[in-house]
Amino acid sequence: MPAFATNMRFKFPIVALTLEILTIILYAVFVVYDDGKPSHDHHNDHNKTSETSPVILYPMFQDVHVMIFIGFGFLMTFLKRYGFSSVGLNLLLAAFGLQWGLLLQNVWHLEDGKIKVNILKMINADFSTATVLISFGAVLGKTSPVQLLIMTLLEITTFAINEHIVVEMLKVSDIGASMTIHAFGAYFGLAVARMLYRPGLRNGHENDGSVYHSDLFAMIGTVYLWMFWPSFNSAIADPGMPQLTAIINTYFSLAACALSAYATSSLVEHKGKLDMVHIQNATLAGGVAVGTCANMSIGPFGAMIIGLLAGIISTVGFKFLTPILAANLGIQDTCGVHNLHGMPGILGGLAGIVAVALGKLEGTDPAMQAAGLASSLGFALVGGAITGLIMKLPFWGQPPDQNCFDDSIYWEVPEEEDESEESLAHGDHSKNKAEA
Repeated sequence: MPAFATNMRFKFPIVALTLEILTIILYAVFVVYDDGKPSHDHHNDHNKTSETSPVILYPMFQDVHVMIFIGFGFLMTFLKRYGFSSVGLNLLLAAFGLQWGLLLQNVWHLEDGKIKVNILKMINADFSTATVLISFGAVLGKTSPVQLLIMTLLEITTFAINEHIVVEMLKVSDIGASMTIHAFGAYFGLAVARMLYRPGLRNGHENDGSVYHSDLFAMIGTVYLWMFWPSFNSAIADPGMPQLTAIINTYFSLAACALSAYATSSLVEHKGKLDMVHIQNATLAGGVAVGTCANMSIGPFGAMIIGLLAGIISTVGFKFLTPILAANLGIQDTCGVHNLHGMPGILGGLAGIVAVALGKLEGTDPAMQAAGLASSLGFALVGGAITGLIMKLPFWGQPPDQNCFDDSIYWEVPEEEDESEESLAHGDHSKNKAEA
């Protein structure tokens, strides 16, 4: 692939501004402030909250916002030469995604032909971007900003269709979105990664790894996500007991998960040492796995059991499953999203089926819960495969193999102090710049 194909000078501004202008036009036509008055279409029971005070959910919104922009952003900064892209592109994708998500999630229930924006809808729009940021982790380091904007557009569209089917039509309970966000985002991303498979990276890449300070940065993301996850799982729960239950269940699931992740990491590693990759990721799996039944009365001990299992499954996945996926299935999952979001998301879906079968939530059906999990996985795999094929088109400026996992192909990067090991790589870039 010729090096000049990665020049973003016109491609990226044209795609980004076209998407933004299109979005503004749609907002001009459809989006208004929520005045709190009930409309003729009384679809949304959730608006109980907005009658008391329109900003009562704002603290929850802020917590979710912190998770999306700091939590996900910094979690992916573990790569030694890709930190700008991890945090920077995370911000770009989430900023576009939340605008697009708000439109598509609410196109199903317009009120008098309009979408009335309130804090609840903004929280849900943030949630829709989480799917993209999860998938971003699977293709991290191997895609251009233009490709990622295309992925955001298509993934949130697919997500909104699946979410509508699962939540509105099948009446599935998935309050913390183990199935509709975590499992969906993971398997969508894995399907995209499979389509974008690079044989040249089969034996790894010198920049596909961490250094001491990059792993420390990634821990910032971990700690923010770990602290705020109770808000993520309870933000859209019905106010009162269901919301409180969701907060408590997530709190205990995360705590138990942390212990089991640390223990399992020590168990599977050489000489019983802890592995930073496991600690950055597997400690969060309890938040993912308890999502579906967060608002169900499974008891604090039930939440702890789910967290304990999630921590074990996730750590074992990082240690043994990721290499197998890469070697045998051609799925090069940079961040291991299969271990943090995929398997724990499925565990969450299964836990939800069991909890509903045991009568832990009124008015839900275990068969529908199972259908919701199946729908999420089906839409993710098919949607991800189609999206991956579109992203594979040669004119989106994807990086050549040798420039993967490296900021300097899309960012102005300050010169490294330590030039010794870099001189080779820099020689490469100056050549590319010259050709460009």
